[in-house]
Amino acid sequence: MKPSRLWIFAALAIVIATAAVLLAMGRNPICTCGAVDLWVGSRDSPRTSQMLSDWYSFSHVVHGFLFYALLWLAARRWPVGWRFVVALLIECAWEITENTPMIIDRYRATTAAVGYTGDSVLNSLSDVGMMALGFLIARKLPVWASAIALIALEVTPLFVIRDNLTLNVIALIAPNQTLQAWQAGR
Repeated sequence: MKPSRLWIFAALAIVIATAAVLLAMGRNPICTCGAVDLWVGSRDSPRTSQMLSDWYSFSHVVHGFLFYALLWLAARRWPVGWRFVVALLIECAWEITENTPMIIDRYRATTAAVGYTGDSVLNSLSDVGMMALGFLIARKLPVWASAIALIALEVTPLFVIRDNLTLNVIALIAPNQTLQAWQAGR
């Protein structure tokens, strides 16, 4: 294998290791309902975070945009393939952390994720794929177009399901009862 393509092997190894860790943690490979759907449109469905995509998939695309920008700023001299591997490593570490009992309980207590039980392995890997998509799109778009896309990816779910990446981060770090009431529609 050419040294210039070694990053592809590293990326695949990270994704395979992530799936193995999630399975070892007891995460369900797919939804316990036995179905595999392309899209779940309801924020509060028991199938949310179990299928290939849902409203929260957009937040993982945003991760890709943000990781691309941060790694361009911090390591722009690195080849883009290795910056992608770092972004993938961060996203996979988050997917594992997000599915620990501590974070699942925190989501239930402080965010709009009513009844959240964690992700299926399929959903986690799809989330990783969404981050990769965001990273690759950000790499190709001019900065102004990336900024518009990022704003659209945050504003659309905000209005449709009253949630997005920004609100999730706020709710996890500094829970706010007024925000929780608004998200619940009260």
